[in-house]
Amino acid sequence: MDIDQKLFAQLKAALPNELFDRREGRFLLSAIRACALTVVVGVAAALLIPVQWWALPIWMLYAVVNGTVATGIWVIAHECGHGSFSKHKILNDVLGYPLHTLLLVPYFAWQHSHAVHHSRTNHLDEGETHVPARVGDPGEVSYNKLRKLIGDDAFSLFKVLTLTTVGWPLYLLIGATGGPARGTTNHFIPSENNKLFPPALAPKIWASTVGILAMLAGLGYLSVSYGFMRVACLYWGPYVVVNAWLVIYTYLHHTDPDTPHYDASSWNWTKGALCTIERNYPAIIDWLHFEIGSTHVVHHLFSAMPHYNANAARRILENKYRSYYRVDERPFMQALFDTGKKCVAVQENPAVEGEWRFTSDCSVDR
Repeated sequence: MDIDQKLFAQLKAALPNELFDRREGRFLLSAIRACALTVVVGVAAALLIPVQWWALPIWMLYAVVNGTVATGIWVIAHECGHGSFSKHKILNDVLGYPLHTLLLVPYFAWQHSHAVHHSRTNHLDEGETHVPARVGDPGEVSYNKLRKLIGDDAFSLFKVLTLTTVGWPLYLLIGATGGPARGTTNHFIPSENNKLFPPALAPKIWASTVGILAMLAGLGYLSVSYGFMRVACLYWGPYVVVNAWLVIYTYLHHTDPDTPHYDASSWNWTKGALCTIERNYPAIIDWLHFEIGSTHVVHHLFSAMPHYNANAARRILENKYRSYYRVDERPFMQALFDTGKKCVAVQENPAVEGEWRFTSDCSVDR
């Protein structure tokens, strides 16, 4: 069967209609759970951990724990951006905007760029976020010179650390890892040269930016009132970890040595969506993050499906259409570092027109 809209129609027909139902009360329970857990862990840390240099290792552990917990808030706001909370668009935005703003995510700007990511998944030119370089591109040459200099393992560590620490801020500010079709972009300031955002979206982009500025002002006020170090320990540490998780999800579920990208001559929406990969996360991570990492294929096929129905949809599709459903059973950290090592640049597959595969035959090796 060709991977096209006909296949998509069959995938959708295999799922019961009730899996697409949105139950606002059920969704709010998830939102309350994510927020409550984050607050409880934060308050416990504020009461129990002194802001002293000797406690730095404890604060680092707290950052990992509460950043991982708070990623659940990010996931809930992300679902609001897709309309998974309610059939009423305004209710999705009323919930999603403040939740994402608390995490310094420009909600409306992100909502649009993320929709582009979904609409052009694994498109080699028009994709959005983590679009790979072609062999011979300047970025590929620089990356592979570094890889040859420090070795594969050190290069993978460098790449993963770079992506998970500064990757998200650089994407928001300059469109780093975005598709070549749009060049440099910015999620905070609309302009005629910002090809990612249509002019009609400017008021919403400014609304997102105002929210971010208000949040930064609030953090500044708290820093003056209670001390910068206390705010840094309680907020900025977990903030970095939240960013790391969202980059891992975006990068790891669309990048793999065995997963192709397609150029304009052969790409279609269904083909791109089915390039998504399910990864293997610990059960506690799946629970905290509402299984976004283990139902990501479903999410890309049916992005408005609520998280509480996605696992049932995965079981049906994986059972009935196993040959199209990509699953990696390796622990996600192993997959992350293997991907960082092996996924540097793509070259066209001579056996399949318009299909591009990651390769170890890079320009510096020639």
